[in-house]
Amino acid sequence: MAERRARPAPGARKHAWRRTARPGSAPPPEEAEAPGPALPGDARDDAASVVQAALYRDGVRVATPSSLADTFRELREQRDGMAWIGLARPTEAELLSLAAEFDLHELAVEDAMEAHQRPKLERYGETLFVVLRAARYIDAAEEVDFGELHVFVGPDFLITVRHGAAPDLTAVRRRMEDSPGLLALGPEAVLYAILDAVVDGYAPVVAGVQNDIDEIETEVFRGDPAVSRRIYELSREMVEFQRATRPLVGMLHALMAGFTKYGTDEELQRYLRDVADHVTHTSERVDGFRQALADILTVNATLVTQQQNAEMRALAEAGFEQNEEIKKISSWAAILFAPTLVGTIYGMNFDRMPELGWAFGYPFAIVLMGIVCVSLYFVFKRRDWL
Repeated sequence: MAERRARPAPGARKHAWRRTARPGSAPPPEEAEAPGPALPGDARDDAASVVQAALYRDGVRVATPSSLADTFRELREQRDGMAWIGLARPTEAELLSLAAEFDLHELAVEDAMEAHQRPKLERYGETLFVVLRAARYIDAAEEVDFGELHVFVGPDFLITVRHGAAPDLTAVRRRMEDSPGLLALGPEAVLYAILDAVVDGYAPVVAGVQNDIDEIETEVFRGDPAVSRRIYELSREMVEFQRATRPLVGMLHALMAGFTKYGTDEELQRYLRDVADHVTHTSERVDGFRQALADILTVNATLVTQQQNAEMRALAEAGFEQNEEIKKISSWAAILFAPTLVGTIYGMNFDRMPELGWAFGYPFAIVLMGIVCVSLYFVFKRRDWL
């Protein structure tokens, strides 16, 4: 590999805000003029490692290399240029070649290879390493999908390593190329645009989650048995969402703390503060969602317990009523059994039964059956069986 060209001396790079629109104006829409030509076969999907690579000078694209090797070569030739390389799930060889060309720290490269990192901001010499967790709301499945983005920011280069479908940086590149004054500020302006895109991507997620919570509240009071699982799944997503947004607040404050030290453009500082405000607002909303889901889960547990108690009480009452009916049936069965027993005894065909030849034998049997029945009736009546 050819020797790396010398890096610009401190203060040599321009840091003037030269946007064509007035300060504070909204960024250009995505439907504006398309960016420069894409790489051959660039479908912007996760199958290709190099999604987009381009070289810029004074905010204008001057080259679109077809490979990393061509990018390195042309960057050496463009003394005042900036390389913006976008990768999606790159191979280890690609990351190692980038590390060798741009003097990337081995720990940052290792993190980019393994992914599954928490959002963080680290500085290795002149290179800034940023890990972001993007999110998108999937309407069909009513769930939140999280992606991971690693960003290497150097004096004359910016490398993005994307793991997952989110975020889509095509719109970011289009916006920056439509604002050459902003892009001319260098890699730190591109980093701002990426941060802004990731944070803006949280807004639809917040709206989707709010809608889910409203639906869950309705299902809870409607007694839907499947709502507990939905609350649990959404709570887990909010834990992931919180892990994505909460560290980002500290990261942006760390960037703002270095404004003076690293000579960040004053107008860019205002935009970064605006992003920090949006992140803080989103983080607070996510904290509120977690608390709301915890409260809803408590209410749902209370309602389920009340419903179970009501069912048990109804079952007990039904059992009590059934027991009372059984008492009545048993009492009448016992009363009717007594005359049946007497009648059965005197219905036996034996020649030598004492009462068979007695003149009062029949009246005696009838009276005996009546006495037994009446006695049993009063006994059961006194015990409230009848």
